[in-house]
Amino acid sequence: MLSTTRQLYKDAYSGLSQKTWYLSLVMLINRSGTMVVPFMTIYCTQSLGFSITQAGLIMGLFGLGAIAGAFIGGRITDKFGFYQVQVTSLLLGGIMFTAVGYLHTFTSLAIGTFILSLCNESFRPANATAIAFYSKPENRTRSYSLNRLAINLGWAVGGALGGFLASVNYHLLFWVDGCTNILAAFLLLKLLPYVKSGTKYATEKHAPAGRSAYQDKIYVAFIFLTILFAACFFQLFTILPVFYKTQWHLNEQFIGLLMALNGLIIVFIEMVLVYSLEGTKPLTSFIRIGVLLVGAGYALHNIFPSAGWAAALCITIMTIGEILSMPFMNSFWIRRTTETNRGQYAGMYTIAWSIAQIAAPTLGSQVVQHAGYNILCWVLAGTCLLSSAGFTLLGIRINNSKTEFAS
Repeated sequence: MLSTTRQLYKDAYSGLSQKTWYLSLVMLINRSGTMVVPFMTIYCTQSLGFSITQAGLIMGLFGLGAIAGAFIGGRITDKFGFYQVQVTSLLLGGIMFTAVGYLHTFTSLAIGTFILSLCNESFRPANATAIAFYSKPENRTRSYSLNRLAINLGWAVGGALGGFLASVNYHLLFWVDGCTNILAAFLLLKLLPYVKSGTKYATEKHAPAGRSAYQDKIYVAFIFLTILFAACFFQLFTILPVFYKTQWHLNEQFIGLLMALNGLIIVFIEMVLVYSLEGTKPLTSFIRIGVLLVGAGYALHNIFPSAGWAAALCITIMTIGEILSMPFMNSFWIRRTTETNRGQYAGMYTIAWSIAQIAAPTLGSQVVQHAGYNILCWVLAGTCLLSSAGFTLLGIRINNSKTEFAS
């Protein structure tokens, strides 16, 4: 049994290119400093004295900046290549994280947060394009999962350390986040050679550019359903920490450990699970189950008592839902692309999550303000159910039209 498990883990991680591992190492360093976003709402309400609505607006502006960054980053990636965009966005994001820590009024923090997000989130389309470039079609889902593993291992480190630093001084979060961004940029320059990519450097100047992501009707429907799901999922890192603090009376250190639990579960089981499941069913089958589990996790917050074990169990269920949905979402969009339009598809996918970053804290805080946390949890559970049904119908449509690239 032990040898079988060991072989399964070995197989799950084998066959990936060295550059894919290097790219994941860069991501690990970057995300190990991810501390500001999960504690931003608590920082705004507890340290700066903002209302929950103002904190929601700040996080909403982070999402708005992410939309702009994703759109611009995707376009620039297709034009000039993923390498330059990654390095530049990491450096600018690092500088802005440090600067935002010194902004204490609502207006200045709102403006600074928007600019920070614009710079920082332009990294995502370029990074997604780079993963596709360094991987092979047969192991692309696992390459994205390895990258997610790095993100979540970094998230686990950042969440746990962030909880400790927040209990000492919130200002430290901004410095650590900024420094790890800059360190990741220099590490990328050191480990990965410069690569010419994008239409500017295309050897065949008149090669077909591929269809527009905005004209791909199946992809547009997929993006809409992704927005619904992501708007629910982001509550985990925006409103839910405040819920744990104010309603269940958990301290910052324990909340940080809950965020770390999310990352650790992903680190230990996602690669093996993806390796075991990939290719066994259409991608939409896994996505809809994952979305349902996230919704169930929110519903259980209204059923379980206010206790640390209950919070940990809810986070565990939601994390399993995340594992079943997000890697296969990445596979879905990447398999509908060509080398010349991949940045645009990646940008549109990133924009979907950025829109959700606006909707999650903005709408979530309004529901809390007027109806309370219990109603919010039921709304989130219902929205996840709706999104899951949508992915089911999308899978049926794709199967009937015989156009599911990702089957």
